[in-house]
This record gives sequence, C-alpha cells and structure tokens, in this order.
Amino acid sequence: MIDVEVAFARPDRQEIVRLQVEEGTTAVEAVRASGIDAIFPEIDPEKDDMGIFGKVIKSPSAHELRQGDRVEIYRPLKIDPKEARLNRAKKKT
Repeated sequence: MIDVEVAFARPDRQEIVRLQVEEGTTAVEAVRASGIDAIFPEIDPEKDDMGIFGKVIKSPSAHELRQGDRVEIYRPLKIDPKEARLNRAKKKT
C-alpha cells in the first residue's frame, strides 16, 4: 500500500483527500477511490485534466502513482490566459 492524496479546488472551496491505495493504482483509480467526486459532482475522472504536484499527466488512466503523490484535478479554463492578459491591458489604456 502507498499513501497518496487527491486534491480539487474551486474559488469557494478546496478539498484534499488522503488515502492508501495498492501499488500500481492509476491517477483515475485514485480519484474514484477518494470519493472526491461525491463532494464535487462537477468532477469527471474520465475527462478532467490531472497533474501530480502541478505537472500535467498526459494519460491519467495509465499513470501509476508513487508513494506520496498528490493527484490534482484541474478545472477547465473559462478564458484563455492570453486573452485575459489582453483584456486587462485594454482596460488600463
């Protein structure tokens, strides 16, 4: 067994769920086992982007976790960061 965490945050609330999983458990399996999708129903483990300590995982369903990993579930961006910067720059002028 290994110790891992699953984290999700939105502007009004964040949760980090600690759990023990079998070696070889994937990021998606850990998200399901954590039950965090019951706390945040908008989470879709099959579609949401995920990362380990801020580094994006290309294939969460195949990425095997290691001791101490924290799986982060990312919310979709509402606006492209480049567009947001451009909008802020326009407001200043």
